[in-house]
Amino acid sequence: MSTLSNAITQVGNAATTAASQVNNATTSALSQLGINTSSTTGSTTTGTSTSSTAQATGNAASQSIAGNFDTFLQLLTTQLQNQDPLDPLDTNQFTQQLVEFASVEQQVDMNTNMQTLISLQQTTEATSALQFLGSTVTATGNTATLSNATNSPATWTLNASAPGTANITIASSTGQTAYTGTATLNAGTQTFTWNGQGGSSVTWPDGNYTMTVTATGANGQAVTVSTQVQGVVSGVNLSQNPPLLTVGGQNIALSSIQSITR
Repeated sequence: MSTLSNAITQVGNAATTAASQVNNATTSALSQLGINTSSTTGSTTTGTSTSSTAQATGNAASQSIAGNFDTFLQLLTTQLQNQDPLDPLDTNQFTQQLVEFASVEQQVDMNTNMQTLISLQQTTEATSALQFLGSTVTATGNTATLSNATNSPATWTLNASAPGTANITIASSTGQTAYTGTATLNAGTQTFTWNGQGGSSVTWPDGNYTMTVTATGANGQAVTVSTQVQGVVSGVNLSQNPPLLTVGGQNIALSSIQSITR
């Protein structure tokens, strides 16, 4: 009887460990759904690998718990069949074991439901992203598209915390400096356009260009400047989680979208 009791205790310990894994997987699942259990979630993006890891962990934990639960039932049945009538199994211990494994079984069900919710959430996100096709969006970012063929300059929206003078550098997709200059900033939102003209009257080819801007105020204090870009959504990358919008040949996360116009 002592050997059997020890075996049951070991199974109980293994189940507790597996239950902890399920809790961790459940927390990951809630995070994927945007339901934060401890702090506000941040950037988008890890997406597919995080979701896959949570699902793999949840599946492994479920299989482990299911195996332990079956083993427990076999041990429990054997113990009841072979217990000593003069020294039967302690009622409190028996009840505690049943309660523990009933709780673990509930954790398995919860983890399965979380995986289902994640799948539904991913489907909803994909459907929502497709609705952006053809729309003009403004998003947080510093990379804009220059198109001389369509006479479309690269355009950025600058938002300055105070008036000041900005030092602007524009680089090509290969990292080459295409333009450097200064601009006067007002407090609030303004637009900066670049027609592709660099130093020595060089016209740069069509492509994506990245702006770097630093600004100082009248007294030399630093001025905070944020940048936004605008473009038409030409595609949706559904291979990522959450999906990415294609704007001007670059991928933009849904969370960076500031405004939408049709």
